[in-house]
Amino acid sequence: MPEKPYDHKEVELKWHEQWKDHPEIYSTDAASPRPKYYVCEMLPYPSGRLHMGHVRNYSIGDALARYMWMRGYDVLHPMGWDAFGLPAENAAIKRGRHPREWTLDNIAEMKRQMKRMGFAYDWNREVSTCEPEYYRWNQWFFLKMFERGLAYRKEALLNWCPECNTVLANEQVVEGCCWRHETTPVEQRALVQWFLKITEYAEELLNDTYKTLEGGWPERVLTMQRNWIGRSEGTEVDFTLEGTDTKIRVFTTRVDTIYGATCVIMAPEHPLVDSLIEPDKRDALKAMIDSRARKDPADLEKEGLATGKFAVNPYSGQKVPIWVGNFVLMGYGTGAIMAVPAHDERDFEFCKQYGIAIVPVIRPVDGELADAATMKEAYGEYGVTVNTGQWSGLASADAKKQMSDFAEQNGFGKAAITYRIKDWGISRQRYWGTPIPVIHCEKCGIVPVPEDQLPVVLPLNVEITGKGRSPLENVPEFLNVNCPQCGAAARRETDTMDTFVDSSWYFYRYCDSTNDKAPFASQVANHWFPIDQYIGGVTHAILHLIYSRFWTKVMRDIGLVTTGEPAKNLFTQGMVLKDGTAMSKSKGNIVDPEEMVEKYGADTCRLFVLFAAPPERDMDWQESAVSGQRRFLERVYRFVTAHVDKASIAAGEPTPGDRRALRKLHQTVRKVTTDFDSRWHFNTSIAALMELVNELYEVRNDLTANSLPEVLEKLTLLLGPFAPYASQDLWDQLGRQGLVFRQPWPSYDDELAKEEQAEIPVQVNGKLRAKITVAFGTDAKELERLALAEPKVRAFTDGKQVVKIIVVPDKLINIVVK
Repeated sequence: MPEKPYDHKEVELKWHEQWKDHPEIYSTDAASPRPKYYVCEMLPYPSGRLHMGHVRNYSIGDALARYMWMRGYDVLHPMGWDAFGLPAENAAIKRGRHPREWTLDNIAEMKRQMKRMGFAYDWNREVSTCEPEYYRWNQWFFLKMFERGLAYRKEALLNWCPECNTVLANEQVVEGCCWRHETTPVEQRALVQWFLKITEYAEELLNDTYKTLEGGWPERVLTMQRNWIGRSEGTEVDFTLEGTDTKIRVFTTRVDTIYGATCVIMAPEHPLVDSLIEPDKRDALKAMIDSRARKDPADLEKEGLATGKFAVNPYSGQKVPIWVGNFVLMGYGTGAIMAVPAHDERDFEFCKQYGIAIVPVIRPVDGELADAATMKEAYGEYGVTVNTGQWSGLASADAKKQMSDFAEQNGFGKAAITYRIKDWGISRQRYWGTPIPVIHCEKCGIVPVPEDQLPVVLPLNVEITGKGRSPLENVPEFLNVNCPQCGAAARRETDTMDTFVDSSWYFYRYCDSTNDKAPFASQVANHWFPIDQYIGGVTHAILHLIYSRFWTKVMRDIGLVTTGEPAKNLFTQGMVLKDGTAMSKSKGNIVDPEEMVEKYGADTCRLFVLFAAPPERDMDWQESAVSGQRRFLERVYRFVTAHVDKASIAAGEPTPGDRRALRKLHQTVRKVTTDFDSRWHFNTSIAALMELVNELYEVRNDLTANSLPEVLEKLTLLLGPFAPYASQDLWDQLGRQGLVFRQPWPSYDDELAKEEQAEIPVQVNGKLRAKITVAFGTDAKELERLALAEPKVRAFTDGKQVVKIIVVPDKLINIVVK
């Protein structure tokens, strides 16, 4: 058969038409004795069209899924849509389209693109989080958490636009102003919100980053989660408001320094602040709160407000001034701190700024106590206590223990553990989200919606203006309802759930996506979980990936699942850049995958995003390099189609070309297999395939049926995970039956992969000057002789003294001359 040119449109559309309406080819087999393997890429938000970041993420997961099928696993590889969210409401405001219509159109478009890319998803398991069949179970989980005391209401500060008269998401605050009004500063308003008590699981979430996830999750992600959880051991101590019995509880990790406390600083939102601030300072307090809402915490300049009131130190009896500080967080510890400027750098800067006293009380173990008048920075290390009453002269660690015990014995404090992580506020004053399933009754209070009345369906007849509170408040048929307990007129909750609720458990629903009796059947989920390989961006490290871990632990505790972690292994891929920066519409550097598929083909795009860099690193899009992958595919296609007939012609003894081809083939199979099984360096796998093809072209005139059948088959199979269309077409050209990814992965023979001769670099004074080819095992003396006789080497050694020759047999020769 003469070689055929590679027409990517003809090849890809041929197989696309055969595959697109048959998701069953990617399905699992419940009766299969094969071991299970669950690979899952994070589901996308249906924003309209795929971008190259999607293509890279899904190409990684797809290559792995196809490889694991070929390794004999029963593979679960599903896809769905994180379909609720603010962009749909924004589209409704800007384009006059209903969020549901906009979302479903986007889903249809992105699904079409995914199918055209050849991604091997079992679409029979597809979930869309905006469908009642899905969010019904969000509501069911909420009720279960409410029963267990894990869902509760409290007042919290939110971003508020006074012109729109509405709550804003953090994403809608642009440089401190409302996204619709560039000159309208955002304020903070206190509103009653729903929270999930993730802090109940803080210790377990932290411990499992060491016990369960270490080794399977990137250390970078685990470190980010540990820092976000932020466990601190310390002491809670009650200062007393001077002249009253009112207690101000502070949390400190260094109670050994409390004799150096020179003021108490409270968060602006602390419940006692309102009673401490004089009326003429209330505007300044509000400005402090609003200003903090408009700035990134990293950019926040320390700001304080003196209350004019004093607190009494329970250890020393000394009174210290009470301040309000914009850097003290109500959600961390108790919302109040004692400032010890001599021994904490943040406190030092604040107190220097406002002229507050500095009192050193800790000296270095082998040093003297610092002079407050000459201190240039805080001394934050452990040491020995000084001027600390009965605890003077103790090592810091001993003082902390004894002073914590003293506080507890005398009823003004105790040793305590606090966490940086806050309970998860899930209330959103939005339309396009899961309705929170509670009813407010004047007589009965908060009443959960009975389970048999789920789902509470989101109404479609709603006007979205972006102003006022939730649009659901303006839908009487949704809002007005009878109380399930007493039957009196009542009102539905109009807040909807944070969309991170939707993405906290979706991968469980994939296992049993049509179940209408439960979120999923436990025995089905327990078969597939934990996920063997989860893939997504590192940007999700401290929201989605913590929330989903929390959700799994709650599901375990209510008896739905047996594992406490959703994913055994996590992989975070790098970003796709263009001209060194992230792609974005505002920068005008977007690369449309559809255009690349039309020009080069889906297989070429997949090959490039896997080849351009190791998958964990950022990669820069270079179209000139994309065309290189296209040329590689053309060479593979031409080679295979040109040698199909020759592979069946009887031959005599194997030729040197046959031996070379088989040796390189088995080396390549070993290399690609190792890359999949260990480090996922798909770039080096594809490079190895390129080297194999180069070798095959070099010996093509010396190839016979002794090597060609194996070479053509295994080359096609090796290409399968990376370029499914081309490999399937070549498989067909070879006269083989079935789907490539359902074939056994090619095996290799270590003996066949051995090189017959070693190519040894020869250096002169550390610089490569030549290479010599010798039989493996050639002794050092013979290697020295051959190296010195090599003409390219003699050009750098003649007339010079050979000081020594370093020989690493089969590896390297270095001649040192002067």
